[in-house]
Amino acid sequence: MSNSESPSAVVLLSGGLDSATVAALAQSAGFSVYGLTVRYGQRHHLELEAASRVAKQLSVVEHKFVDIDLRTLGGSALTSELAVPKHSSAEQIAAEIPVTYVPARNTIFLSLALAWAEILGAEHLFVGVNALDYSGYPDCRPEFLSAFQSLARLATKCGVEGRPVTVHAPLINLSKSEIIRRGLELGVDYSVTLSCYDPDPDGLACGHCDACLLRLRGFQEVGQRDPARYL
Repeated sequence: MSNSESPSAVVLLSGGLDSATVAALAQSAGFSVYGLTVRYGQRHHLELEAASRVAKQLSVVEHKFVDIDLRTLGGSALTSELAVPKHSSAEQIAAEIPVTYVPARNTIFLSLALAWAEILGAEHLFVGVNALDYSGYPDCRPEFLSAFQSLARLATKCGVEGRPVTVHAPLINLSKSEIIRRGLELGVDYSVTLSCYDPDPDGLACGHCDACLLRLRGFQEVGQRDPARYL
């Protein structure tokens, strides 16, 4: 099926493991993928470079960057000088919402993706949120996605005219190991991805933040070596 015959989908690409898997899943389902990455003032630029690598590796139709500055608001270890929590194992990850939560981030990102989808005439939007192996973020839950889907149908011209954008979250109920296994089946090259919240200037992952620990445990559970570079 050629791109002209395939339905279009906007996929939020962060450069991490989950978004790379979602993009590959969208392609395997027959969608022409348009990748959207947000430069929101995150603490390092390396994830943006990873997003570019993922887009190139998957040969997406178009990869667009959108600039906003959430550092002016702060409130998160990813948009301020607050320290990123570190642990020695995934079992030590706290149950409460961590300081790496960026207030309203997924609401903002999905809104930007929704706007581009409407401009493109794309009726599908994919996001890599997950409600199992995650750090307790409120905007990674099924309830949030259901509410955003309702908003998308009310707040857009395409929704009012009966052509609503559908929000897909195919990883929502998968464990990290299940996500990795599915990605490997699709040929995702996880060496180009970066999940770490606090990598060093050379792009080496810290190995002790929540994102690193969940990723490492996922690869261990599937019996594979994580191809990411760690300190």
